[in-house]
Formats: sequence, structure tokens, C-alpha cells
Amino acid sequence: MSDLRKLAPATYELEKEGNMRVPGLVIASQVMLEEGGLDEAMGQLRNVAHLPGIVGHSIAMPDMHWGYGFPIGGVAAFDAEKGIISPGGVGYDINCGVRLAIVPELFKNISPSQREQILGTIFKNVPSGVGNVHKDAHVLTDKDYAQIAQRGAGWSIEHGFGFKEDLEHTESHGLIPGANMESVSEEARVRGRGQLGTIGSGNHFVEIGEIEKILLPEVASAWGVEQGQTYILIHSGSRGFGHQVCQDTLNAFIKKGFDSRLPDKQLVCAPISSHEGKTYLEAMAAAANFAFNNRQQILHWVRESFKSVLGIRPEHIPLLYDVCHNIAKFETHTVNGKPRKLCVHRKGATRAFGKGARELTPLYQSTGQPVLVPGDMGRASYLMVGLGNPLTWCSSCHGAGRARSRHQSTKAWQHKDPIKHMQSMGVMVKANSTRTIVEEMPDAYKDVDVVVAAVQEAGLAQMVARLKPSLVVKG
Repeated sequence: MSDLRKLAPATYELEKEGNMRVPGLVIASQVMLEEGGLDEAMGQLRNVAHLPGIVGHSIAMPDMHWGYGFPIGGVAAFDAEKGIISPGGVGYDINCGVRLAIVPELFKNISPSQREQILGTIFKNVPSGVGNVHKDAHVLTDKDYAQIAQRGAGWSIEHGFGFKEDLEHTESHGLIPGANMESVSEEARVRGRGQLGTIGSGNHFVEIGEIEKILLPEVASAWGVEQGQTYILIHSGSRGFGHQVCQDTLNAFIKKGFDSRLPDKQLVCAPISSHEGKTYLEAMAAAANFAFNNRQQILHWVRESFKSVLGIRPEHIPLLYDVCHNIAKFETHTVNGKPRKLCVHRKGATRAFGKGARELTPLYQSTGQPVLVPGDMGRASYLMVGLGNPLTWCSSCHGAGRARSRHQSTKAWQHKDPIKHMQSMGVMVKANSTRTIVEEMPDAYKDVDVVVAAVQEAGLAQMVARLKPSLVVKG
């Protein structure tokens, strides 16, 4: 890491070299850099800096690790007229994201038997695993898809999956504009028809636990968050629908020859102003709105699970916030003292607007935007508040970040009992397969305490509360 120059606390610049158009920017503590293991991600950070129209820096968050084209934990902004759009800068799971809801019950007051019932009921009500659909799934028609594309999460609320107040607590009010189902293939539609309200596979989950510690009392109070409360954390995205949109676009871009003269073909991109670029943006927005609906319906079924076991009415379980962390969005930022429209790619990164941001609702304008940082299923997750740091285009980390691959984790847990180990940590976990659990064991991830400490040190976001998981449904 000798080519990194410290700019500020936990903020390092990677020198521009060769055909890099901009320098790199790395958000990390010195301890994280000294631990190493970042060579592949740093190589991808350099590659992103070669892309046409990039502005500022090619950026990596402290949860960075190797991904498809862009590093996971990567942020890059491109001029809205002369720049590019890259599916690898969004990811296969378009609008993968997280939402946090608060249950009006102290977690300690929920008995062990009730906890087990809650976990079992959620596992039954919210399908998990590859290709699984909801038992009460409404098979989406082309008319439904068209309405989802235009209304976003409002479509699910109109169909009884939640409340209009939920939209005020969702990034962009649960609607990415510009969606057009005519830009989405029939194969993508087929893959998504029965998948709303499902977790999916991999690192997706529903997590229930306790607000363990309040770290910023004024903001926590404004958001109605108290120590000891029960929380619901949901992590999922656009399922097979979004995956197919990404794959279709990659195929089309490569066929068009857009991968030439790039340091990595996985960075294949199209000019934003081109027909191909506009087509992807329309399809990406449709997949993003599908994902908002997916998390909205998952929350509905989790609320119903709490009603079934504890008698808590769904309207008494408010949504605190829902954030995207795989998305490209048009935003206006100050560049060289002047406002400039940019297409900000966040792949495994979270928007972290600060106080006064006009895109936020009045509550969050007064405090800054909630930033949700899931860790691993054994240690902790965090609720943070954005500070609107202009150096990262008002972005923050999206989680702890993987420390070892799924294959490495599976190998490390051979001949061991992962469920019993999680029970020793005070966590009950359910999944469709033991393989999923071993791939997602806590030691497969970086320590989220260290990651969020770097985020706070760099001035991207501040810690509001530490969350302790206890009940987990894994994808």
C-alpha cells in the first residue's frame, strides 16, 4: 500500500498512473490496510478509474472486496451527458438493499418459546433459497409489471402490503423514475413472476434482534429508536428479474463491442446518451422498483408473523428506512464549485445524504439520512446517520464485507455443527440448507465494528445504534 497517500483520517488517495483518468480513493483505517488481502479489490479500483467520463475519484469503502468488474464497496460518478453506464458498477442484484423496522416491544420481554415461534413463522411466511416462490404469490402479469415499473413500492401498498407512511421512509419514496418494461426481456419477466415477497439465496436474510446500545441519543430519539427495542432487518433485492436484466445487458453490450479498449471486459459499459445506455437505465429502474416491492412485501409478511405470535398489529411496527446498495442514480453534486448532474454508481455502497438534502423528507432533512449497515449473523449490525461527505458523493459502506469466499468458509466449517455454534452465540438460525449457513458464518465476514469505525473516522456517517442479532432466516 506504499502508493497510498493519506488525505484525512481513514481517507487515502491512490496515485493516478498509466491510463487512469482519475486517482483512486480508499476509505479504511490503517489497521485494515496493514491486514492486507485487498490486492484484487485495489486492482479493480484502478480499472474503474479508466472509464470514460468518470469524475472525482474511483472510490472504495472499508467493506471492499473483489466483485464483478467493480469492487464490491465501490463508488464512481460519471458525467450525466458524456459519461457511461456500467452494469458491473450496479451488480447482478439490482437494488439489493436493506430495510429496518422497529417493533414496539422490548426484546427481553419476548420469551424463548415466543422467539422460536416468531422465527418459525417468518421462515414459513417468507420463502428463502434459490427459485422459491411465495405460497400466496400473485403471479405477475404484464399489466402488473407495467404498474410496478411506474409506481414502485406504491404498487404493493395499493394491494395491501403495507402503509403509505412506508414510502416516506424508503429511499426515493420507493420509486426510481424512468422505468420502461419494454426494455425488459420476456425471460426476466418469467423469472420474476412469482418472486415478490421472497428473500432469495446467498447473503440475503431476515434478522430479528435487540437495539443493544444507543450511540447518538439525539438522532435515535428523533427516529423513535430506544435501547432494548426489538428490530427487524431485511436484506434482499430484485431476485431473478434483476439478475436477468443484468445478464441481458452484458450480452448486448459485449455483442455491440463496448468491451473493447477496457482494462477488464467485466467493466463493459455504454455511453449514457446512447440507445443501449438508455435501454439499460430503463430496465435497471424497472428492476429497482421490483426490488422495492419485494422488500415491501417481505416486511408485510414479517409484520403478519409478529401479529400471529405476539398480537402486535402491523401498523404498530413502523418502517424506519429502506436503502439501496446496488444502484446507479442521477444526482446533482458540487464539482469544482459548480452544481453538476452525475450518474453515481454505488455497488455494495449506500447513499448517505446529510442534513438539509432536498431529496430527503423533513424528518431526515433535520437529522441526515439513516444508513443501514448489516454485519454478520453472529456479532452485530449498525444503524448510522449520513453526513453528506462530498468526497465520496455522499456515500458510505453497505455492510461488513466478506473476509473469505463462500468456498473457503464451507471448507473451514467441514465436520463442524454451524447451527450449534450459532446457538452458543445466542443466535437461532433457519435456512433451506446447511450449506447456506456455513457459507454465511460470522468468520466469513470482516468485523463490522472495525468497518463502521473507519466510516465514522472518515466523516461519511455517524453511529446511531448497535444492533444485536438473535433470530435469523438466511437465504
